[in-house]
Amino acid sequence: MAEPVHFMATTTVSGTPAASTKKLVNYSVVDGVAVLELDDPPANTYTHQMMRDLDEGILQARFDENVHVIVITGKGDKFFSAGANISMLNSVTPYFKYNFCLHANETLNRLMHTPKLVIAALNGHTVGGGLEIAMACDMRIARKDGGKIGLPEVNLGVLPGTGGTQRLLRLVGAAKAIELMVEGRNFSFEEAKQMGVVNYVFEGDAKAFREAVLDYARQFCPPNKASMAVGHIKRSVQSGQDVGLEEGLVMERELQNLLFKSEDAKEGIAAYVGKKVPNFRGK
Repeated sequence: MAEPVHFMATTTVSGTPAASTKKLVNYSVVDGVAVLELDDPPANTYTHQMMRDLDEGILQARFDENVHVIVITGKGDKFFSAGANISMLNSVTPYFKYNFCLHANETLNRLMHTPKLVIAALNGHTVGGGLEIAMACDMRIARKDGGKIGLPEVNLGVLPGTGGTQRLLRLVGAAKAIELMVEGRNFSFEEAKQMGVVNYVFEGDAKAFREAVLDYARQFCPPNKASMAVGHIKRSVQSGQDVGLEEGLVMERELQNLLFKSEDAKEGIAAYVGKKVPNFRGK
């Protein structure tokens, strides 16, 4: 959901928004890093169409053997995303709203289940559903003094319904999560880092920030890192947090077994024994 940023929404006679002909998520690949850029100015608020485009981009990156890391960011230097398009929500039926949120949740769950590292590059304000997108990523890197972050949905009379209550709980604990959501305040990226919501805060203008994030992401791509191992670590942690210890250990063991059979494990172990620098291939 979102901070109240207003737009005109086109609707059909059935009370559902008409599909846009413009792609609302730009997709590109740079040095093994897929960049998914939310593009609906001025605040990159999302509609069902943007979520469908984001879903398509996630699948494209998942199926591309040459993509090892995914970065999600916003177009421009003001907003990562201000969340759901409130004007659109105001114009549609409760039935559409429910299915809109259901699909958005499914899309963000796809990020969590994709066995590749996903980094949110918070180039600007990241509020409401924008933060919910970011929390579905594995890591969050923010631009210093780039904007505010928070879940202010309570001020609209609703709750953060695209995973916000559950993912914030897992990041900061129950008491802090409730405090932040019932107060509905937005706060700085620096404060978010102190709470563990953001991993890093990078300095620089929008262009320098994006390059710094891409440089950071490249370290997890071959030949620098065994990207399959990176992805399996991500899957073990993301899936393991929702099961008991014994089940989590079984999952960890089976993922390790898959890695033992990989070319990169053979390369890494042999390089260590031979005191050489490994040349990983992501296989």
